[in-house]
Amino acid sequence: MFHRRIPRVGIAASAALLALAVTACSSSSSASSSSASSAAPAATSAAGAASSAAPGSLAGKTIALVAYGNANQWGAAFNKQFASDLAASGVKIDDLTTMDSGTQVQYFNQAIAQKPDLIVLAVLDTKATVVPIEQAKAAGIPMLVFDGPTDPSVAGDVMTVLSDSEQLGEFAADNIIQGLKAQGRTSGKIIVLTGTKSMLVTQDRMTGFNKVLSTAPQYQVVAQEDANWDPTLSGQDAQQLLAKYGCSGVQAAYGMADYMALPIIQAAKQAGCAVGGKDGLIVTGSNCFKAGIQAIEAGELYGTATEDPISIATQTATYVTQFLTGQHPPQHEMVKEYRITAATVSQYAAQCGHA
Repeated sequence: MFHRRIPRVGIAASAALLALAVTACSSSSSASSSSASSAAPAATSAAGAASSAAPGSLAGKTIALVAYGNANQWGAAFNKQFASDLAASGVKIDDLTTMDSGTQVQYFNQAIAQKPDLIVLAVLDTKATVVPIEQAKAAGIPMLVFDGPTDPSVAGDVMTVLSDSEQLGEFAADNIIQGLKAQGRTSGKIIVLTGTKSMLVTQDRMTGFNKVLSTAPQYQVVAQEDANWDPTLSGQDAQQLLAKYGCSGVQAAYGMADYMALPIIQAAKQAGCAVGGKDGLIVTGSNCFKAGIQAIEAGELYGTATEDPISIATQTATYVTQFLTGQHPPQHEMVKEYRITAATVSQYAAQCGHA
């Protein structure tokens, strides 16, 4: 995903406490699948050809999980659920998770050398993973990418279970526009704290966000910061932006994950700014956690969207099982996303309420 930035002083402690509200999650998943190819890439890898597992069994097979590290709340919840869903299968999961893009490339190369039956990848740096993907393909090792897409040049070389990130960005803009209009505002300034900018998942969310926001030009983004999917950094960035513009100079804020949006709320409160209601700061996330659901119910977070890590982990584990047992799932699957506001929060509280 990124080379981590050195934290700046600020409200790290309060943001960290908010981050602790994020725990493990539900296993319900509502997904639709689309196929760019009627069959996934060939199931036999260099290791798989010599596997001792019986046909239709995962016992004796090995997965290299080159994915988000446990230092990230979303990654930690995904990793726990993914391992739990596959625990009874007998498959071995080689944990090569990290939140540093350079380390991920090293782990990716290590996985290729070990020749597992399958590499399961979450892309931290879109450009940096192109060469390892090409090398894994040349070595005959199949790859399943989840959450965010690869560089388009290698998209046909992998299987995918992807979040609909552009739609998640659209939902976030919908939430801000709706919230500001409900307050009767004919103009408004917005700050945005993004995930890591080197990731297509982040870029796609901003594409969707900007597309919808362009339909309401009276509301304008005045600052956009790369907060690296980090709740502490999100709180620090929000504190600095609110100090720069003042409470009257910011009417809305977008934090790409609930654990990034909640530190914005905390920073606003500490700065003496009103939050929510008839004239307070309108704040939205775009993937859900239990703490975010609770904040919507409390009237502080205007809205969010699904894309919870547990549903994606379960869908990814199901795909792994189907692929490694020769069931030929479609090459590409897209997870169905839903917008969440106070009007719909009860429908998604269970899905979002365990992470």
